[in-house]
Amino acid sequence: MWLTRVSINNPVFATMIMLAFMVVGFFATQRMQIEEFPEIDFPFVVINTVYSGASPEVVESDISKKIEDQVNTISGVKEVTSISQEGLSRVIVQFDLNVSSDVAAQNVRDKLALVTPTFRDEIQDPIIAQYNPADVPVVSVTFRSDTMPIKDLSDYLDNTVKKQLQTVTGVGRVNTLGDKQRQIRIVINPEQMNAYRLSINQVINALRTENVELPIGTINSQNQEMVVQINGLVKSPNEFNQIIVGQNRNKNGQITPIYLSQIANVIDGEAESKSASLQNGQPAIGMNIIKTSDANVIDVVDNIKKRLDTIQQNLPAGITMTVVSDSSTNIRGSLGNVVRTLIEGAVLAVFIVWLFLGSWRSTIITGLTLPISLLGTLAMIFAFGFSINMMTLLALALCIGLLIDDAIVVRENIVRHVAMGKHHRKASLDGTQEIGLAVLATSLVIVAVFLPVAFMGGIIGRFFYQFGVTVSIAVLISMFVSFTLDPMLSSVWHDPEAQNHEAYLTRKVKFFKQPIRWILDNFQHLLDKITNIYAKILAWGLRFRFLTLLIAIGSLVMAFFVAGLVGKEFVPQADMGEMKVKFETPVNSDLKYSEQKAVQVNAILQEFSEVQSTYTTINSLAYSGKNRVQVNVNLVPKQQRPKNLDQLSREIRQRLQQVGGIEITSVAPSKSAVSGSLKPIVISLKGENLDELQRLSNEFMQKLAKVDGLVDLESSLKQPKSMITVKINRQAANDAGLSTAQIGQVLRPLLAGDDITTFKDEKGNNVDVNVRLADNQRQTIAQLQSIYLTSNKVDNNGQAILIPLSQVASFKEELGAPQINRRALFREVMIQANTDGRAAGDIGDDITAIQNEMQLPQGYSFTVEGSNKDMGESVGYAATALLLAIVFIYMLLGSQFNSFLYPVAIMASLPLSLVGVFFALFLWGSTMNIFSIIGIIMLMGLVCKNAILLIDFIKEAIENGKSRYDAIMLAGITRLRPILMTTMAMVMGMIPLSLGIGDGAEQQAPMAHAIIGGVITSTLLTLIVVPVIYTYLDDLRTFVVKTLAKKAV
Repeated sequence: MWLTRVSINNPVFATMIMLAFMVVGFFATQRMQIEEFPEIDFPFVVINTVYSGASPEVVESDISKKIEDQVNTISGVKEVTSISQEGLSRVIVQFDLNVSSDVAAQNVRDKLALVTPTFRDEIQDPIIAQYNPADVPVVSVTFRSDTMPIKDLSDYLDNTVKKQLQTVTGVGRVNTLGDKQRQIRIVINPEQMNAYRLSINQVINALRTENVELPIGTINSQNQEMVVQINGLVKSPNEFNQIIVGQNRNKNGQITPIYLSQIANVIDGEAESKSASLQNGQPAIGMNIIKTSDANVIDVVDNIKKRLDTIQQNLPAGITMTVVSDSSTNIRGSLGNVVRTLIEGAVLAVFIVWLFLGSWRSTIITGLTLPISLLGTLAMIFAFGFSINMMTLLALALCIGLLIDDAIVVRENIVRHVAMGKHHRKASLDGTQEIGLAVLATSLVIVAVFLPVAFMGGIIGRFFYQFGVTVSIAVLISMFVSFTLDPMLSSVWHDPEAQNHEAYLTRKVKFFKQPIRWILDNFQHLLDKITNIYAKILAWGLRFRFLTLLIAIGSLVMAFFVAGLVGKEFVPQADMGEMKVKFETPVNSDLKYSEQKAVQVNAILQEFSEVQSTYTTINSLAYSGKNRVQVNVNLVPKQQRPKNLDQLSREIRQRLQQVGGIEITSVAPSKSAVSGSLKPIVISLKGENLDELQRLSNEFMQKLAKVDGLVDLESSLKQPKSMITVKINRQAANDAGLSTAQIGQVLRPLLAGDDITTFKDEKGNNVDVNVRLADNQRQTIAQLQSIYLTSNKVDNNGQAILIPLSQVASFKEELGAPQINRRALFREVMIQANTDGRAAGDIGDDITAIQNEMQLPQGYSFTVEGSNKDMGESVGYAATALLLAIVFIYMLLGSQFNSFLYPVAIMASLPLSLVGVFFALFLWGSTMNIFSIIGIIMLMGLVCKNAILLIDFIKEAIENGKSRYDAIMLAGITRLRPILMTTMAMVMGMIPLSLGIGDGAEQQAPMAHAIIGGVITSTLLTLIVVPVIYTYLDDLRTFVVKTLAKKAV
């Protein structure tokens, strides 16, 4: 090969190329970003719309359905879902992956511009946001003080700490939980307001128009222009008392002003808390720091920690700051674990080379392929714009055996030629040329396997794109190094051990005198025995060809039987040292009650020795609900835990069920949710009637409760919530000169409260001014009935006539859904559950059986969502990639051997690899998941390598005059050593990954399990079965040739 010839003739040039790979690769690693996963553009658009005080039914009809109908007409929309809650609509639009998220967001804005003018005035403008999977806190920190009031602590954090954190490079926003915001509260006295015949609208208008600062123009004086403005801003909270809200006319016709202080109390207090946070069960103010979408997690966290150190030094006495969550810890741990397995795999692979070749020179020559190929690959993927993330590092870790494979085959063949008595320079050239086409074919087969993986469809394809490309680049670079560096070093660095390769046969070495030489020599003797045994087995297989095939087929059938015992799931559970406990209090619970229950739950969690700390949030997203609590549990390192996550989750779940007044909705590892924030099991029940959906979902959940391994069952259609419906008597209202809208405008600020203006405090901060009835004035229906409305009509004295609300409206207490979900323009009930002790795919089979048993009314249907849906889609994409890989392999092999038949013999080894895959997954207790499926696809390339080496040698030996039998026997004996060497190197490279040691390693371990099992069994079967199949195909070829020859005559 010209590459080899150029390298041997120009050793300095070849050396410089290798150094260039290493130098560029080293500098590339310094510049590459470090991330947990590849950056992926998710075309999701979220639309949040606030309608304070509106029931879920009203939110659904007035907002959600209108938005759905508009956005559903956009080209490229895949699915539209919505959640309608009290006072909030949340519509999520999912687009096809080929649609840019920026384009998707703009299309949504254009459609909303058509529908928002039809909204009521009370509905706030929709807020449009692009979905960002990184839109979660990268750091969470809490602040507590035993000496400073919570209001003062909140003020300090808001004005000092929060602003400092917001200016950190890469920080997008800082969300505060559990703080107490200052608020000027105007507490209306309805009796006094009625006595002065004032309407709430008059009061609101007076506050808005009196507390203003208005520029009114300029004047010119003595050649100077001066701005003139009215400064009507209230300077202190007490000044609000002096605002005139109306006029009073007495019997004598005298007009006197009515001051705010006469009909309301002005309180400089706190706004009603919407959220709460606890640190280890103690009340605290939490700050969740979220990065910008394009920022690097590691860099942002490092910058935040530097700023937190500065903040810590300047904290006033009595304030304690604690970092309760750091997302970079898991990322660093996971990436570090992959790097560690990569290094360990490389060491073990090189050790195998040393054992087989028995020479430290050969080991160095072969082992140099690893660092050069790794650094060269990093340089290339940097040029592609990739980052150092879990997928690229996993690709490199899996490549360890592949990267050294080509070098092993080339070096072993060179050593064989040197042992034949050739000069090391000629041996280097001849050995490489002899094996070159076979090595080229094996490398291209690997590339043919992984390129389809890189271009799989769906979200899973986006994740594995960098994985597939990285493997392909690494294999091509290692092939280049094997064709250049290995023969060049072999030609200039003579190895005496290679010249005297058979010396171990006569050499007598004692262990205590030369232990290393003793090990190497005895290993060579062992290889000789294995070769002799293999030769006998191969000869037997060629003699009893049909029986050999029956044994192979029987093994395959047995493997498929074992496959039925292997569990199925989308992604294995990872132990990252964190758990999430979620529970709900009754739907009408206030924040105080939820906080009390959170304290009880934390007390139980602290009893577990495995629990290191807890961080609790209530209504953390502002729209989740004051009855929804989430506890983030940090565990001690798993090496120090006698219990695994499943056992611990089970015990915690049992203990928490003893707490009254709560419903446990989830106890699971933090990273077990693989479909957004959903649980592993998600079923959607769609229909229109909420009562019927409630009945069907209750029946379905009763059946699901009996499914083994299903826990934490949860329905999106919660128990009905009490609500009061006000029915307006239109005739009576019309007689009073009132419309429904006017009545609503009066009741909304009194009951819901309105922020109608702001007050600028001494620090220049704007403080909300809120108008509302006192708490004790809005507790019963009777109090609502006694609210007086100001009619448009006047009495004989010209005073507005007051009408009690009960005169124009009736009241009814009803039950309504606290939340209404919709999917694909239909109402839905989303039923979720966690798994315990069984794979999600197996549980999904049981759930499908239950669904088939249930007789749903017309218009109602089940659909599978969550991880089982993801797995179904991903298996389809992986199957397509596998089919393409097989087609590409056949095309490459056909071109290599110039035959349509011989590639079939090589590809016969493909199904044989499945024997070891299923047995390995079963024995290791692993599942069939997306990682093990990718491992199977990878096997298709690996097992072909061994078959190519065999068939290539057989074909060459026959062309040199050997009989078919002799050629096969010679090929088997000659190629056994490199095949065993590459197989053992691959297995050793996978062992550290297969052990699943380290943070998150459980997810990648099944891939290694599949590869190890498949490589071992396929190698054993390939060495026997492939030659047998070759003979059958050769017989077929001979028969066809003879038949055609007879017809030609």
